[in-house]
Amino acid sequence: MAYTTPITTAFEMQRATIEQSQKAFEQTLELQQTVNEAVVDSFDSQESAQRRGVELTQTLVHSYLDVIESSVPGAAGTVDEVRAAVDEQYDFLLENHAEVFETVADEYEQGADAYDELTADYVEAVDEQVAMLVEAHEELEAQSVDVAEEWGDQLEELQGQVEDLQDQVSDVQERAAAAVDA
Repeated sequence: MAYTTPITTAFEMQRATIEQSQKAFEQTLELQQTVNEAVVDSFDSQESAQRRGVELTQTLVHSYLDVIESSVPGAAGTVDEVRAAVDEQYDFLLENHAEVFETVADEYEQGADAYDELTADYVEAVDEQVAMLVEAHEELEAQSVDVAEEWGDQLEELQGQVEDLQDQVSDVQERAAAAVDA
């Protein structure tokens, strides 16, 4: 077992790295989905703010026309015609403004939904590939541990044989020394 601890530790660290990378990848995709949702959610407030800006401009034009009407004698009829034309143009602008925002929001939302679907499929494929990689990695670890244990057992056996041989050599030396002394 002492031979396998570094091997097991190395494989566990590698798997942890693989799993952390996978989580980081998924978190990045989730962040993009959150950003997409925020953009879609912001369309209403953007449209409302721009609409208020257009309406404010219309009010300013009306105020300008009021000043002209009150300061220029006999301009009331002309100012009324200009005011009607301005209102007609602003009504057209506001109507198109709403339609444009609705179209842009719908298109963006459809794109975000398509992105979410594609991302979900991609994440599923990556998850399957990572699972296969981890499984193969675990098999490789098991094989490596088996080899290390086998190598350790052989080393211990060889060490035992060397010790036996050293004992035999010592015995032979002791007998030879005793024979020489006798």
